Amino acid sequence: MKFLYLGMESKLIDFLKNYGQVEVFKEKNLDKNFVKKFDWIISYGYRFLIKKEILKITKNPIINLHISYLPYNRGADPNYWSFKEKSLKGVSIHKIDNSIDGGDIYVQKRLYFKNKETLRSSYNILKKEIEDLFIKNLTDIISGKIVAYKQSGKGTIHYKRQRPKKINYDIKVNEI
Repeated sequence: MKFLYLGMESKLIDFLKNYGQVEVFKEKNLDKNFVKKFDWIISYGYRFLIKKEILKITKNPIINLHISYLPYNRGADPNYWSFKEKSLKGVSIHKIDNSIDGGDIYVQKRLYFKNKETLRSSYNILKKEIEDLFIKNLTDIISGKIVAYKQSGKGTIHYKRQRPKKINYDIKVNEI
């Protein structure tokens, strides 16, 4: 099996090598001919929108790992916004579609944080939880045992331009 891994460095790259070949891509523009070579595409911390023409030609749905409990805090800085807006917290693995983090969900896990946590420590927890959830469920996702379901509820979405100019990542989450 051939995987294209889009985004941040993580232990998932080595994990995917157990399933076959892995190529890492961090650039903005995906090429149609390049994408066609892969059986599965995994996006984790990839900060660029994937064009519709790419979504149409992939062999399988593109899988995205998002550190929010969708449909809440779609888009940028989901950890920050979950505390700022006091919305549900968690992690979600979903299909990428033409919207921002609006695709059908494969699996989710709701999380709860203590007030002693900071933005930094809560991010590290979310990162570990999404990676563990992916490792636990990848075989069932790619085999079709897990069927993705539609997101329910309106949720929220945030864009980079909404981010405060300076975020203190060491602030306690109850002080946001």
